[in-house]
Amino acid sequence: MRRPLIGFGLAAVALFGVAPLVLGDFRLNLLAKYLCLAIVAVGIGLAWGRGGMLTLGQGVFFGLGGYAMAMHLKLADAGPGELPDFMQLYGQLDELPWWWRPFANPVFAMAATVLLPMLVALLLGLLIFRRRVRGAYFAILSQALCAAFAIFLIGQQGTTGGTNGLTDIRGFFGYDLNDPLNRRTVYFIIAASLLAVLALTWQLIRSRYGELLVAVRDGEERVRFLGYDPANVKLVAYVAAAGMAGLAGALFVPAVGIISPALIGVVPSIEFVIGVAVGGRASLVGPALGAVAVAWAKTALSERAPSAWTYFEGLLFILPIVFLPGGLASLARLRPSWRRRQARIPAEATP
Repeated sequence: MRRPLIGFGLAAVALFGVAPLVLGDFRLNLLAKYLCLAIVAVGIGLAWGRGGMLTLGQGVFFGLGGYAMAMHLKLADAGPGELPDFMQLYGQLDELPWWWRPFANPVFAMAATVLLPMLVALLLGLLIFRRRVRGAYFAILSQALCAAFAIFLIGQQGTTGGTNGLTDIRGFFGYDLNDPLNRRTVYFIIAASLLAVLALTWQLIRSRYGELLVAVRDGEERVRFLGYDPANVKLVAYVAAAGMAGLAGALFVPAVGIISPALIGVVPSIEFVIGVAVGGRASLVGPALGAVAVAWAKTALSERAPSAWTYFEGLLFILPIVFLPGGLASLARLRPSWRRRQARIPAEATP
């Protein structure tokens, strides 16, 4: 109990004290973007690391949350009764589509960023888990859904912005995002959200449900024999991970100022999983740290070797799987075991 509290305290000091002091506005904005990806990674760690569900389609839920937030912010920028700028530019619509209108309400939009992805995940999960789809089939199906969602958004240029997506987002609930002070406020909101998601996930994995989720991962048929329905157990983790991804997408929009199909397609979804694998999918903070590390490496290496970055990214996924299955988080456990092994050597050598 004490060690997690110390860890949360150190994380809070680093995010709220150290980072704003040592990073400039540009780097702090980049860190805000990375923390959004870390929120997605925590959900993947819960579903994949604890539940054994390789979710390659988190871009769907990230996109739903991001587009829900972006739609409200675009309507707020346009003003009452006006069409968003991209609808006026394309000239395909004379009035606002009916399904855009509820997002003018900030309460509805904020709720939709989390509840809409959770609802979609609930419906998909009921169809998938009830039919006992798992393993590679589940991973391929989730990736196919992500690709289909991106294609759908691209095809609806008049209402979703098409390939460009929703861009040039200038305000956030009345605050100008061009103001560096307001952007720092957005960073603090994102950092607080990450800590809240970590705390919620920690409580979840420590509960009886967390133990049951691991049991389903390790022996689904045994759990079914004991009288539990593995489909319901996995469904809870899948829906929770979708809610975290939706929240991350909503926070990503004011941090970056854009949401588009290129940010939520198959490739970004795979990058989410790479970060989790690098950090350690079975740990609590490993996925978040891995997501930040991979995002930082992508920024740094792509600046120096744009054409070769994809090869580095592939290595980042392969090397941990082959040589360090537990990810970077397992290094902390290897050192104590190494010390115990070294302590046993003199004892065993003593006649």
